[in-house]
Amino acid sequence: MAGFLRGKQAGIQHDLSAAILPGLFAPDDQARFGINSQIGSLAYDPVQSLLAIGTNETSFGSGQIYIFGQNRVQVVLTLPRRASVKTLQFVSDRLISLDSKNELIIWDLATGKKIANYSPPGVVTALVTDPMLDWALIGLQSGEVIAYDIDREKLAPLRLPNFWRERNPRSRLLSIVSMQLHPRDIGQLLIGYTDGACIYSFKQAKPIKYFDYEVPVGAPGGDSDPLAADKARKPRLTNVFWHPSGTFVGTAYDDASMVFWDPKDGRIVMARTLTDCHVDKPGTTSNAFGNTPGTLAIKEPFARIAWCCKDNPDDTGILVAGGAPTTLPQKGLTFIELGPTPVYATSTWPILTDHFQTKKQHFLPTPEGAEIVDFCLVPRASPHFAGAQNPIAVIALLTSGELITLSFPSGYPISPTNQLHPSVCFVHPFVTHMAVTPVDRGRWLGMTESRQQGPQLVKGGAEATHPMKRFEARNIIQMAHGDGTVRIWDAGHADELENSTVLQVDVARALARYGDVNITTVSMGSNTGEFAVGTATGEVVIYRWGGNKLYGREAPQAVETVPGGITDISTRAEPPLKEGLQPFVLYDMAQGPITTLKISDVGFVGVGSEGGVFSIIDLRGPAVIFKSSMADFAKADKRGSFVKKGSGSASGKDWPTVIEFGVMTLEGDNYSSIACFVGTNIGKVLTFKILPQPNGGYTAQFAGVTALADKIISIAPIVADTGKPAAATGPAVAALRSGQQTHGTLVVVTQTEVRIFKPATAKGAHKSWDDFLCDAATVTEFDDHGFALVGVFGDGTTKAYSLPGLKEIGVSKLGMLDRTRTTSTVVTSSGDIIGWTGPSEIAMISVWGTGQPLPKSQDKLYNPQSVVPSRPTISNLQWIAGTQYVSPTDLDLLIGGPDRPPSKRMMAAAAEEDRLARLGSPGSSRIPGSQSTEGWGEYMTRQLNERTEKLNIMGDSMDKVQENSAGWADDVNKYISKQKRNLVLGGITGKWF
Repeated sequence: MAGFLRGKQAGIQHDLSAAILPGLFAPDDQARFGINSQIGSLAYDPVQSLLAIGTNETSFGSGQIYIFGQNRVQVVLTLPRRASVKTLQFVSDRLISLDSKNELIIWDLATGKKIANYSPPGVVTALVTDPMLDWALIGLQSGEVIAYDIDREKLAPLRLPNFWRERNPRSRLLSIVSMQLHPRDIGQLLIGYTDGACIYSFKQAKPIKYFDYEVPVGAPGGDSDPLAADKARKPRLTNVFWHPSGTFVGTAYDDASMVFWDPKDGRIVMARTLTDCHVDKPGTTSNAFGNTPGTLAIKEPFARIAWCCKDNPDDTGILVAGGAPTTLPQKGLTFIELGPTPVYATSTWPILTDHFQTKKQHFLPTPEGAEIVDFCLVPRASPHFAGAQNPIAVIALLTSGELITLSFPSGYPISPTNQLHPSVCFVHPFVTHMAVTPVDRGRWLGMTESRQQGPQLVKGGAEATHPMKRFEARNIIQMAHGDGTVRIWDAGHADELENSTVLQVDVARALARYGDVNITTVSMGSNTGEFAVGTATGEVVIYRWGGNKLYGREAPQAVETVPGGITDISTRAEPPLKEGLQPFVLYDMAQGPITTLKISDVGFVGVGSEGGVFSIIDLRGPAVIFKSSMADFAKADKRGSFVKKGSGSASGKDWPTVIEFGVMTLEGDNYSSIACFVGTNIGKVLTFKILPQPNGGYTAQFAGVTALADKIISIAPIVADTGKPAAATGPAVAALRSGQQTHGTLVVVTQTEVRIFKPATAKGAHKSWDDFLCDAATVTEFDDHGFALVGVFGDGTTKAYSLPGLKEIGVSKLGMLDRTRTTSTVVTSSGDIIGWTGPSEIAMISVWGTGQPLPKSQDKLYNPQSVVPSRPTISNLQWIAGTQYVSPTDLDLLIGGPDRPPSKRMMAAAAEEDRLARLGSPGSSRIPGSQSTEGWGEYMTRQLNERTEKLNIMGDSMDKVQENSAGWADDVNKYISKQKRNLVLGGITGKWF
């Protein structure tokens, strides 16, 4: 009965929700976008061209691993228990993760599943892997090193003791802080302890060199503290790193100093900071920037150091995060360009020392107020040389939890738009505001911007195939970021994306300022694609799709903003943007922050500000055709009998919160017109008629006001007979010329009630919510079933109500949403709920589903055609100098022992050889038709014996070479002596005879 009465009161004769049964309201959890928690680790694979991001455990969820590829390729790996991801490393077709519970997990990139896990006996402080090796070397807090067999998924017999404790038994707390394999000779491992470093040789099974650094008396050291210069100091080691060719060894300390060593004799080549050299020499003075005479500037600790190289591994530079004085106003990365490395065999000691003098430094700045805690290099091709060969960019993690991408080595910011997955953009930088607009499919397909862009950073993976939904409007998300940019992209409906590109607008450039750009609201036209942005300083920037007349160049002269008026800002377009959303006009309202915006599909823009001012802009001028204060409409309609006593009737400042445009016949009129409906924060709904003028322009007239209980959160104009949206579209406005009438009503939702009435002042039907406030709502359409009102409430539930009876159809819990941010949730007209699950992640839920949980991504990550290139080996000069070459197979024997079963890669290679032999391939060494009866144990024994024999033969050959060299030297000495004797005797005989 109540539903029947509400229908009569609302003026709706039909039940618009008759075919929607309660069982049809079963939300499907469709997708996640963004990063669920604070980022803790980064990794990049140049072979597969994938980016991995690990997050920390917070109140918003456990740590997760995100792997991103090209376009929308994304796979999420969930840890088996709550923990933070500390380290991520790619190894061939595996991803190795180390979490805060000290659990080592091996993930298969081909399937996205966990294939093994191992918990070491202690706290892990360092992890070393190599793309070509089957071993993970694990450094423990106790100072020991253990090896885990990635291929056989078990612990290896190798266990290295704490060598520094053996060298200095009195040392305490000697934990491992850093390790790195020799970039060319995998038979050497550089181990860094808190007191010093050493090089361990797998071949000799012992440390072959130690590096112990002490600042002598009178030397400034890294911290340049004059009070400490009168005594010797021993700073704590924090990082170790190899020169890309292994010529030098680098160690970094907690006093912000870096020491470079000769690995052959263990001598110090250079001790320096970012600004000073020879800091280990007594009497050296500090010239650090940020220091003034007589003062001390505390330096930041080193976060990470990478010794980079070009295609030529002897052309190097060092990228440093940290180590700069804390007094510097600008933070960032420092790149010390060393240039070509001197030839060690022919260079004098001063030449080697001068090589580490500062020749050229590049500063890669970061945003103000944030420091870099970690970075990930993006190499062009090679995964070797510790992932630092010929990098094209660097992705840095800031203390704020945000990411920033910089070109290398120039340090220019790289926009993540169409470079990185939209989920990464949520923290690049943080999102400050989000809106969703259903945009016509045909309109969105044509919105592909043309912009100058560098090479793609992430090109790996392949997207899974999804069903096509061609006849639905696209869910276009508009994300405003803290740097004044807005990115626009299609979230879809869990379907195939026909246009997956991202649009970008630079609001800061459109405002002609790069500071104090805080975006408060955005709006997009469903059919036109026009875009409007409101700021906290009272400006509105309107964008239109088109070409850039100033493409590739700056405007010849600056444009001054008209205070309180409209300014043409088309010359403020981005030079790299050839076609896209171009700045059109700027409206400087100057009445406080913009609280709401609505851009219609018929050329009108509604603007509301916190100062209580409302304006309507006609883009045909463009011109402001209406501007008024909410205080002018303070007197509410006396007929609002359902007004509650509360905020709606209380005196207070009033400002617009919701603006909608529609075409319908207003109460008391016998014609339809364009109407603008404005909802305010104290519960008023104002109606304005937009009427044409003889001169071709338009004017706006106030038509009436209706008072509701409290803050208006949604206004939905609908056609009374069908429930379809009574939107202001081009066809609807064109039909006004022929006198066509649209009998419509408004469905207005506040925090505590819903009202269905005919504007401008009718009472209509009414229903109050129960115990919780409504945070978001709209009228949604369920295909072939009808229309219903769907809302999201403060208790974390979503409910559907029939129209016009307002009976509850169904209720469902939204446990994935963050209850503290449900006021920012968006409900679309197609029944999709898009809300925040945490600070930087949103969920997309379709209420008209079957109750399905979040599906697992079917995207493919691993490409078997992308093969890891061979690992660099020692040079001929190093071999001649006596360095013994250790192959990966040799290392397998040294670490795994002779009883280790053959690796899966070895078995695959053998199987391929068998296949080629059966086919009679000329590339096979086996005789066609022959069969091998040798078992794997016999095979490994034979290989070990052959290798030992070859090493013995090599030793015998070297002994013979030495003997021959010694014999040759003796023959030369004898020949010279004979010539001298003949010379003397010849002189004497010639004189006497």
